[in-house]
Amino acid sequence: MSNIVVITGASSGFGALTARTLADKGDTVYAGMRNTTTRNAPQVQAAADYSKDHGVDLRSIELDVNAQDSVDAAIDRVLAEHGRIDVLIHNAGHMVTGPAEAFTPEQLAELYDVNVLSTQRVNRAALPHLRKAGRGLVIWVSSSSVKGGTPPYLAPYFAAKAAMDSLAASYAAELARWGVETSIVVPGSFTSGTNHFAHAGHPADGVVAAEYETRYAGLMTQVAEKLAALAPEGADASLVSDEIARIVALPSGQRPYRVHIDPADDGSEAVSVVADRIRRDFLARVDLADLLSVHPTAA
Repeated sequence: MSNIVVITGASSGFGALTARTLADKGDTVYAGMRNTTTRNAPQVQAAADYSKDHGVDLRSIELDVNAQDSVDAAIDRVLAEHGRIDVLIHNAGHMVTGPAEAFTPEQLAELYDVNVLSTQRVNRAALPHLRKAGRGLVIWVSSSSVKGGTPPYLAPYFAAKAAMDSLAASYAAELARWGVETSIVVPGSFTSGTNHFAHAGHPADGVVAAEYETRYAGLMTQVAEKLAALAPEGADASLVSDEIARIVALPSGQRPYRVHIDPADDGSEAVSVVADRIRRDFLARVDLADLLSVHPTAA
């Protein structure tokens, strides 16, 4: 049976690639994005054309992760049309670049809203239905920056992704007894095939940013160039969408808790191996080892 999939932030980058890859595999995919009748209207048309040309079921849906009413309406539409959601993919996110001090607290709050609070809005709308069904899969698109090498001038983004990753880890344990699986997908620094760097935000305090430029002139350009140079030839963003599709296709109970797709190898995987082992060991020490695997339940 094909899956009913909802993915956030699917207008471009990992989200759009994943939506198409899963649709190609035979799943019904709802590609969530905001401004479907205005700014993202071309992306909606592109998805519709792809669906028609390839004979797949790829549907764009208005889903603004920053607005609970939009999230609720999107989930209600999927349930009205199919009666279930099998896979929920948290992919929406936004990046900013620049010296941390030059960002206002309000900017950090906005970034946290997009990268972290958005997942909570979607979870509160969708998880009651997955828990009632006693099955399902939640995939969180994290970042190797959570535990790997962290170059400067990306601090607000890194902090937000770390918060999201921590939330995912807790949700994994709290959903296990409901029969709902969790997989955390950890991409590395893909500098092409996504719009993260191209659409990155910048600090509001231009005075402070200019002061940092006197000591760190051209640093962000240097970081971007070095990250691109570290990636081996053929390190395309489709590696991430292909891995997500592989995870979705696995039988329930056999999906990995965490996987890395990091061609540049910034060290995240090595740290995660230790951190995830400590998590497993600690849950066992407090007699909660059963939360390390999903518990199939009757609907």
